[in-house]
Amino acid sequence: MAERRPARSDIRRVLVTGGAGFIGSNFVHHLARHHPGISVVVLDKLTYAGNLENLADLLGDGAVRFIRGDIADPAAVRDAIKDCDALVNFAAETHVDRSIESAGDFVMTDVFGAYVLLEAARAAGIRRVIQISTDEVYGDAGDTPSTEESPLNPRSPYAASKAGGDRLAFSYWATHGVPVVITRCSNNYGPFQHPEKLIPLFVTNALEDRELPVYGTGSNTRDWIHVEDHCAALAAILFSDGLEGEVLNIGSGVELSSGEIGRLILAALGKPPSLLRHVSDRPGHVRRHAVNTAKIARRLGWKPAVGFDDGIAATIAWYRDHRPWWDRVKSGEFSEYYQRMYGTRGPASVAEAGTPAERPR
Repeated sequence: MAERRPARSDIRRVLVTGGAGFIGSNFVHHLARHHPGISVVVLDKLTYAGNLENLADLLGDGAVRFIRGDIADPAAVRDAIKDCDALVNFAAETHVDRSIESAGDFVMTDVFGAYVLLEAARAAGIRRVIQISTDEVYGDAGDTPSTEESPLNPRSPYAASKAGGDRLAFSYWATHGVPVVITRCSNNYGPFQHPEKLIPLFVTNALEDRELPVYGTGSNTRDWIHVEDHCAALAAILFSDGLEGEVLNIGSGVELSSGEIGRLILAALGKPPSLLRHVSDRPGHVRRHAVNTAKIARRLGWKPAVGFDDGIAATIAWYRDHRPWWDRVKSGEFSEYYQRMYGTRGPASVAEAGTPAERPR
């Protein structure tokens, strides 16, 4: 049975950093739908992954204010956090492949940016800070899903930078009493996700009749959660009393490999399985990410509500119906990035591709 936690009435204005990105914009929409009395300030640098189109239907009604700025800029943060009661930090560099290519931006945003936000929250007397971390900080889950007490063993510069921000946030609670809660979620999917990530990359490539690049054997597995379930969990945390200094895992318990995801998407769109192309694996590729979510179920009564079959069908339909959105996103910088990342990547070796029985059918 879930513990009873009183709802908070002292949170009326929320600063959402990275609110023009994928999960951040979905969270802003979630607040608008389910907590219409809450006003939101969005602070976003609008890097390649930030997109004001994601918030177009919310801007202008007075409930959502947008500020373009960098969380690593103390002046921008001080302006944005003024008169806010809570902070939810989605702002981050998030793509493992890009962190392998160039780690500096990840350290600056995910660690130093978190420091700037925590200092501002401390000075402003913010009543709740949610630091969005990731299950990537655990490294390989091995045979048992990671619990909140599992050791941190990040295997990419992205994961390491998020672990740095995660532990820095905890230290501000332990040292200064900043009311921080840290969340570690599994792989999200849903609308507005940048097509550098696996599911939107596979869906949009399939819609264009382009190959789907699958690393190595395609057997590496992840826990896949619909972004709306993640947002519902974050809202429950935001408006629940207590929890300061806690870490909470968020996930669905649905584990699928990249190869399985690719085959599912191709089948849903009526595309041939020959579009799957095994390419050489990336360095440090984690075999399995999976999290144990018993703690958040016990503490808040939260559990995922979106089944994977329904969630992936709705996601595929969203990308099919919003081609102008992703056509713009996949032009320019993204096309150059895609060529660097996949255009010169060789096919998977015999060892990587696995035995015939292991290869996707």
